[in-house]
Amino acid sequence: MIALFAVTPSGRQAAAALAAYLGPDAAVVDGPPRAGIERLWSRLDAAVFFLAAGATVRLIAPLLRDKRTDPAVICVDEAQRFAVPLVGGHAGGANDLAERIASALLDCTPVITTASDSVGVTPLDELVEQLGAAVDGDLAGCGVALLGGEPILLRNPLGFPLPALPDNVSVDIADPEWTIVIDDRVPARPDDPSVLRLVPRTVVIGLGSARGVTRTAVANTIAELHERAGLDARAVRGFATVDLKADERGIIEAVGDWGFWNGEGRAGLLTYPAETLAAIPVPNPSSVVESEVGTPSVAEASALCGAAELGGARSAELVAEKIKGANVTAAAARVRPRGRLAIVGLGPGAAELRTPKAEAELRRASTIVGLDQYVDQIRPLLRRGTDVRASGLGDEEARAAEAVALAAEGRSVALIGSGDAGIYAMASPALEQAGADIEVVGVPGITAALAAAAALGAPLGHDHALISLSDLHTPWEAIERRVRAAAEADLVVCFYNPRSAQRDWQLRSALRILGAHRPATTPVGAVRQASRHGERVWTEPIAEFAVENVDMLTTVLVGSSRTQMVAGRMVTPRGYTWMPSTE
Repeated sequence: MIALFAVTPSGRQAAAALAAYLGPDAAVVDGPPRAGIERLWSRLDAAVFFLAAGATVRLIAPLLRDKRTDPAVICVDEAQRFAVPLVGGHAGGANDLAERIASALLDCTPVITTASDSVGVTPLDELVEQLGAAVDGDLAGCGVALLGGEPILLRNPLGFPLPALPDNVSVDIADPEWTIVIDDRVPARPDDPSVLRLVPRTVVIGLGSARGVTRTAVANTIAELHERAGLDARAVRGFATVDLKADERGIIEAVGDWGFWNGEGRAGLLTYPAETLAAIPVPNPSSVVESEVGTPSVAEASALCGAAELGGARSAELVAEKIKGANVTAAAARVRPRGRLAIVGLGPGAAELRTPKAEAELRRASTIVGLDQYVDQIRPLLRRGTDVRASGLGDEEARAAEAVALAAEGRSVALIGSGDAGIYAMASPALEQAGADIEVVGVPGITAALAAAAALGAPLGHDHALISLSDLHTPWEAIERRVRAAAEADLVVCFYNPRSAQRDWQLRSALRILGAHRPATTPVGAVRQASRHGERVWTEPIAEFAVENVDMLTTVLVGSSRTQMVAGRMVTPRGYTWMPSTE
């Protein structure tokens, strides 16, 4: 929700016009601003004040808690010349919202003061952190150029899935001021001051050796391998060998010298049985090694196994065939990046119930796929240049297929949904289609059952079942069997999709089944618009529950035979002790 506050006639007129421009989640708040902001603060995604900056600061100062949970706050001066983000520039999306406001109001300029947008450090810092990369070059200087609109050439030869980048960053610029290179190889011109190099950790070194190999021999062979293959030594992500060499002192010490030592011997040293390595096709098998160890390859096969374990089965490729040193062999495999699909649960709707992880994934994505109303909720959080693919109700399978296909192209995609994406939401249709060629990240969200339960009290205090009453994908006969089983098991039942204009009898039928197995006084709780503006919470005995008050925005929880009302709250005991009702 975006709340707009104004005290003068011209301010109220501008606020009304802006609310219409921002969409259905924006509304002008009547009455004194202090009372309105105090009442709505915890529910807001953003607040826009048509007030002086000093007055706005005094209004919001007592309410501020944390930059991750506070709503975005924008101040627009009386003359509507400036839109100034005061709180939540990045985390709350205030900077982007200020630009939207400025585009809606004639002759208005967004005043961006956050360090990352005015100095240009944080966006590239975030990219470095996401890639886990080492940096060569002037990170801050390149960041200033990026935000200043200077032409920047992007070279991403390995195809890392990247977040949205400004229009001045492109793979197709003839005369760039800067070049950003994301690669694990040593450049031909390592000292070019106009180049910012990001070196991700992509390389797994496979090692084989005779007994008694020295640390020096192992280290020298690894160094020679890097030089021959042109690999940047900072790209090493791990080491691998056959399990028979897991205690080889020279290997352990050399691995420790690379910073993979944990004091116990093998942090970063991946080991595999000989039979596992023997199944890996390699370019340089050895019958001698096979007779001694049980696999025709140790260095090449273990490097490939290590890269597959760290990056996914289809992401491993041999980039340096084995070389021989003094009683040691070494080879290198690359964890080749895959497209990335984040399946993000946004929670029940309130900004404070959206997780920091969800917001981080939204900023990491170059492409957002989701239902149009959910996209509108999070639009202020998106990076400039994000490709948004929004569609209407009823296109769940198509949205999932589109998100998977875009990730398979190598993009960084966020597929969004309300609540938790894994509960009656987008995770299932997406993962039914997603192959091993893409990386999948699940981001849990607070689902409707939990939000509604918290509003009602503690109805889910013991065993419970979640059942959807929608028969669009499941025959009613199957739904009815599940409801009957839950009734016979005396489970608390939470109904999703309880009642629509076309499906108006299923909830009544389900309540009749449950009511036959528990007392007529069993409480039924309902929450409409849980955690959102206009939330309504009510309870009635199962024998008297009026289904006419329920719609698709309502979550219905039916107590077990032991659920009671305590001080107006719906409570199911955990089973240890129970207190009589005080009502």
